[in-house]
This record gives sequence, structure tokens and C-alpha cells, in this order.
Amino acid sequence: MSARADAPAPTGAPSRNPGRAEDALRVTVALFVGVLITSNFIAAKLITVGGLVVPAAVLVFPLAYIIGDVLTEVFGYAAARKAIWLGFACNVVAVAFSHLAIALPPAGAWTLRPFPDTASSQVAFAAVLGPAPRIVAASLAAYLCGEFLNSIVLAKLKVATGGRFLWVRTIGSTLVGQLADSAVFITAAFAGTVPGGVLRDIVLVQWLVKVGFEAAATPGTYLVVWRLKRAVGVEHFDTRVSFNPLRWE
Repeated sequence: MSARADAPAPTGAPSRNPGRAEDALRVTVALFVGVLITSNFIAAKLITVGGLVVPAAVLVFPLAYIIGDVLTEVFGYAAARKAIWLGFACNVVAVAFSHLAIALPPAGAWTLRPFPDTASSQVAFAAVLGPAPRIVAASLAAYLCGEFLNSIVLAKLKVATGGRFLWVRTIGSTLVGQLADSAVFITAAFAGTVPGGVLRDIVLVQWLVKVGFEAAATPGTYLVVWRLKRAVGVEHFDTRVSFNPLRWE
């Protein structure tokens, strides 16, 4: 696929700015992982947005999909795949050490304001940092399904559109990825405890809120993608990459 003389080099050509490209990739991946871990820690709180009750993470987690779009669009699917698995590993580490901290006996003089004693502080600490294993498993499974679908759809749409219509790729991939994420998480976490009709409504509300967030952020996504492509100096089209999520290359 050819490129204009003033356009970034096509896939396979070395970046004109390898140092800047590596720095840009590191920063993007760091933001991606940071958003994922943050969303896990604030997901326990329910908030009201426009009359709808949603987890607080719904305001942060869509950023992971936006950053995931940027990773795939600018650096290619192979780089996004590594970032997704890195985010998964970091989430597992965070959850494991959170549960370890909960299990360790608290010091007798330790309290969390405004709790009056160690026992109540320990209960509060565990309530925030120790979600049920079913919730953790549902969250991790949903993350993998949603992020990989999002990245694969965006990469394939980029090839199909010849690199045009970025908004089609970002919103189209989010429609698929966020639907999978919401459906897997809500079903795996709450099936059997909440009526089926309520589950469906929760999935629909979360999906619409997340997609709306992506659509509203489209101008910002365009700006970030444009700046990063100028820094990287190479245009990725995933025409020869394996889309197997289990590969690492």
C-alpha cells in the first residue's frame, strides 16, 4: 500500500524517529495499564449518571478502549496484543497483593479515618480492596474478550478502509469490544443472583454509556493519533500479522 511523499512510511519500513517511537509506545502502554488498574480499584462504588446507576469505573474504563484504539492504530496489533497481556498481568499482580495485604494481620494501633478502631478499619479496607473471587474472574475474562475484539476489529477495519475514516474504526471497534466486555462481565459476575431481564438492561446501559464516551472523545482521539503518528513516523497496516491472541511477537 503506497503512501504520499509527506505521509508516514508504510508498515515494514523503519521508523524515522526510533527513539521517539519507543518513548511514545512506553508512555501509551503505561497510561493503558494505569487506567486498567485504577478502574478496578474504583469499580466497587456505584454512582448516578443522568439518572442511571453505574459503577464509578464506567467513567474511567472507557479510556482503556480509547488508549487501546490508539495503540492499535499507531503501533499495530502486535504491539497492542503485548499491551493487553501486560495489562492483564499487572491486574493479576495488583489483585494478588491486595488480597495478601488484607490477609496479613493489622497492627494494633492502625486505624483508617474516620473508623474508630482496628477491626472496623480492617473491614473497610477489605471491602474496598478485596472484591469477591467471582467478580475478579469476571472482570479479567471480560477485559481479555473485550480488548482483543476491540483491537482486532480496529486493525481489520483499518486495512478495509485503507487508513481512512478513523472515527469508523474507533467507534465500530468499541461497539463490538464494549458489548463483549459488558456482556461477559455482567453475566459472569451476576447470573443467578439477578433476574435475566435486569441483567440485560444493565449490559445495555453500560454498553451505551461506554460507546457514548468513545464517540464524545473522538476529536481528542484524532489529535492524539495525529501527534503520535508524526512522532513515530510509520503507518501500520496489519496485513500480514497473526491475530491469534496467544502469540507473543
